[in-house]
Amino acid sequence: MKLTRRCHAALGLACIPPWTVNAGLVAGDRRTLIVDTGYGSAAALTLLGHAAALRPENEIIAVVTEPHLDHILGIATLRERGVQVYGHAGVSRRAEDLEAEIGEYAACIADPARRGEARLPFAGTQVAAPSHPLVAELQLDLGGTVADILFTPGHTPANLSVHVPEDRVLFSGDCVVEGYLPNLEAGDPGQWRIWLGSLDRIAALDPGIVVPGHGMPLQGPAVAAAIDRIRRVLERAIETGRPPTGPRAS
Repeated sequence: MKLTRRCHAALGLACIPPWTVNAGLVAGDRRTLIVDTGYGSAAALTLLGHAAALRPENEIIAVVTEPHLDHILGIATLRERGVQVYGHAGVSRRAEDLEAEIGEYAACIADPARRGEARLPFAGTQVAAPSHPLVAELQLDLGGTVADILFTPGHTPANLSVHVPEDRVLFSGDCVVEGYLPNLEAGDPGQWRIWLGSLDRIAALDPGIVVPGHGMPLQGPAVAAAIDRIRRVLERAIETGRPPTGPRAS
């Protein structure tokens, strides 16, 4: 989906039903940035193809917005093809995590005879960390435009957002989601308070378009409405000490 002259969204990449995950692309004059790498090798190759088609002469780089597997399982495929991948220094997962994810995917298949096919969407997929772990925020010069890599923790301590100020586009990762309940289960009231601060920071940027980690892109008044919805969920969770789904936080 074309958002602006330089910014695009790749929506609904495969995930465990009914959830999908988004990615983004920002095409500068010299470099094209992929935002999040998809839920496996096939998704990463699809994003790589889109990036190459936008500006074939550009260097391609990437950034991941968080450590959850639906955002990072394409890292290894991109790195194998020489793509430099940025991400928070806290992005670190194990091969065992991928095996557990495949098991969860298999459990969604109604016919037991087909559950072995759950490995097919993950063909060629390996777990890898970013090649450039970040301990501070960063501005990436893409040529003719910049992308600001911002720390927006809360959903996890390692969440990032990508802001393209010239285009007033923000790729929020799961700090903002649309149409889904925000996933609070990995956190606690302390983390949820930090998340509120990240929402305030995003609101202060006044983006014209937000591409959420999940759901459709938000524009105009819908941006503030989505932030307010998530803020209310967080405030209720802080008040009760528990997320809207899952067990009570410890």
